[in-house]
Amino acid sequence: MDKVSVKVTVFFDEPFWAGVFERIDGEKLTACKVVFGAEPGDDKVQELLLENYYNLKFSPSVEVRVKKQAANPKRVQREARKQTFLSGISTKSQQALSLQREEMSRQRKETRKERRKAVQEYRYELKQKKRKQKHRGR
Repeated sequence: MDKVSVKVTVFFDEPFWAGVFERIDGEKLTACKVVFGAEPGDDKVQELLLENYYNLKFSPSVEVRVKKQAANPKRVQREARKQTFLSGISTKSQQALSLQREEMSRQRKETRKERRKAVQEYRYELKQKKRKQKHRGR
């Protein structure tokens, strides 16, 4: 059974606070960006994680190599301290989010194209109907 881990990074992305949820399932990384607005507290982040985790739209998965965790507790503490000082998104998360952005833009283009085609067909049908109405009495 694969190990699944979720990492949350909260940072200030001018003018709002944002959070990135990174989910690592086996060797696949997916990410989701959430905009909080005002600075969220730990309780708000935990509440979002507990109540809306399954409603979050994660990006397509990206291959990632998972490093083994260090067993030394001092090293773990040092790494945790280092992570608190770092802000921003990891490179793999940026890739995952860009894939998600591309996918959403592709879907928007498709729906826009379908809508435009439907309007064009509707106008053509109206024009044909109008032409037949004009020649009805002859």
